[in-house]
Amino acid sequence: MNNKIKILTVAVFSWISVFSINAQPAIVKATIDSTHILIGQQTKIHLEIAANKNQQLQLPVMTDTLMNGVEILGISKIDTTDIGNNRVQLKYDYLVTAFDSAVYLLPPFEVISGIDTAYSGELALKVSTFPVDTESKQFYDIKDVIKPKFYLMDYLPMVGLFLACIVAVALIVFLVYCYIKKKSVLPFKKKEEPYVPPHIRAIRELDTLKSQKLWQQGKMKEYHSEITDTLRKYIEARFDVGAMELTSGEILDQIKGNSEVTAAYDKLKQVLFLADFVKFAKYSPLPDENELSITNAYHFVNDTKKEEEIPVEETKGSTASSAG
Repeated sequence: MNNKIKILTVAVFSWISVFSINAQPAIVKATIDSTHILIGQQTKIHLEIAANKNQQLQLPVMTDTLMNGVEILGISKIDTTDIGNNRVQLKYDYLVTAFDSAVYLLPPFEVISGIDTAYSGELALKVSTFPVDTESKQFYDIKDVIKPKFYLMDYLPMVGLFLACIVAVALIVFLVYCYIKKKSVLPFKKKEEPYVPPHIRAIRELDTLKSQKLWQQGKMKEYHSEITDTLRKYIEARFDVGAMELTSGEILDQIKGNSEVTAAYDKLKQVLFLADFVKFAKYSPLPDENELSITNAYHFVNDTKKEEEIPVEETKGSTASSAG
């Protein structure tokens, strides 16, 4: 019976001791490096908190000021140390300063743990102004503003920028004027090319094409494309039809009702349709068909040309080749 009482007594005391250890409150301690500083100087406040492991703590929340007049410049990282007996110690610092001379009684730091709150002791901080020796030192009035010396180099960038702005504005005005008046931007007038009637240009291009002997080299597509491009440009200039943007059938429909084209209509039709076969159906014409296309092109231009009076020097050297 006595043994049971002893065992029960030991168990109760053990439970009480464990509960006492686990129930230990948090302890907060604050110290300061220097309690007396000059205006603008800095000092550190060291904060130490001892608490149980896994104990939920609400640390002091201060980021800008400790109190009116005392500013926080920085907060160090928290250093955690195991101090035994299921306890840990938290350490971190506040770097503070002040810019008004006074004696500041810093409020205690408080740490909340559940329903309990622990406080540190109060700290005092004295902030003094710089000592001024008014007896041995002589003071003078503020000097008048001194006019700086003139240096041309100091103003060159400003002058250059001003001149650049004037040139830019003048250029913009000139370009707008030329655009409105539809004048050339260049100071000199571009030499105009002499006017060449459409049929003469077409004949010259056909002569050049004939001399290149493209189809004899197997370049069928290039050969027939050159012929039709020449005729399309001629039709545009001669009959005011947008032939370069039309299909062969559309070109024929556009000029079919023109009495000046009636005699040469079938020749143009042969040239355009054969070219379409070559370009789109990859048709290989016989030599006679190749010759017929350029011959009919010459005939179409000569049969539909409009005679115009042009200066002799403009027609000098031009050769109007005929079919055959």
